[in-house]
Amino acid sequence: MELNFQHIQSAHCENGVTSNLLKFGGSDKITEPLAFGIGSGLFFIYIPLLKVNNGPAISFRSMPGFIFKRTCQSLNIEVVRKKFSSPQKAGEYLDLCLESGQPVGCQVGVYYLTYFPKEYRFHFNAHNLVVYGKENDTYLISDPVMDHTTTLTEYELQRVRFAKGPLAPNGQVYYPKFNGEISDDIIAKAIKKGIKRNVRDMLYIPGPIAGISGIRYTAKKIVKWREQLGVKTAGNYLAQLVRMQEEIGTGGGGFRFIYAAFLQQAHQYVPKDELLRISEDFTKAGDIWRSAAVQAAGIFKGRITAPQDFKDMADYLLQVAEVEKMAFKKLSDIHWK
Repeated sequence: MELNFQHIQSAHCENGVTSNLLKFGGSDKITEPLAFGIGSGLFFIYIPLLKVNNGPAISFRSMPGFIFKRTCQSLNIEVVRKKFSSPQKAGEYLDLCLESGQPVGCQVGVYYLTYFPKEYRFHFNAHNLVVYGKENDTYLISDPVMDHTTTLTEYELQRVRFAKGPLAPNGQVYYPKFNGEISDDIIAKAIKKGIKRNVRDMLYIPGPIAGISGIRYTAKKIVKWREQLGVKTAGNYLAQLVRMQEEIGTGGGGFRFIYAAFLQQAHQYVPKDELLRISEDFTKAGDIWRSAAVQAAGIFKGRITAPQDFKDMADYLLQVAEVEKMAFKKLSDIHWK
């Protein structure tokens, strides 16, 4: 049993699952950048009390599942999402979906994904993939971050669908109840809604740990890590930041480049030239995030460990906070009518 599902490689898993499932439903218009922007995926949050891989929880994107949910809702598409306490029931429901001709998205943990290189297997439970068929006891898998389709046995898929720890997927499956095309007018309205929501999330969420405030808060913490934690632990914390930015599906600098592409593609549906100019700001922000990752890697590897090196690392975050703040303020100033 194999559905006629087209695998398209993407930069990020949930974006790719969203755009690929919508493409299966009949729409070629929702690209990965459009799904990301309409879903208001760009974010930052630092949660010092929550530890992941022995480091503080840091994310450069919205909560897992939000991109898919928000994109579909903004496009007036019904979402089906289910979680399970029983692996047996989760498997039975998945098989029923496939038998009815419906590929499904699954949230999984990456630590036991057998087709991932070992160096990419962390305890991270917010990865997304599509199951689009089954042959005997083997499931056909479209993982958007891979350049080709792959497979998992029933046991392997069950293991990653019921991974334990933070953001445990609990056998979660989801798909859009959709069969048809999406009008340009609906896409234009969804783009505006996604941008306004992202402006709110990055500029106006209360508290110090999220959005632009969160980036600045993290910068202040980094300056203190060396003296408070010691060079080794501080380096491990910075390695965690790089891991969440560059290697795990929270996006980091790469998401800033995707958001820049979103604004460029949005111009086709919302012909505001400001979108093209502001896209350059997000490309700049992505470049600074990448420079910050290089600095953090140098500290982790012990090549640069002086107090000034930590201050330089914090300065990168303060720079990117200012660039992103101004970019979102420019977006908020656009007259959408």
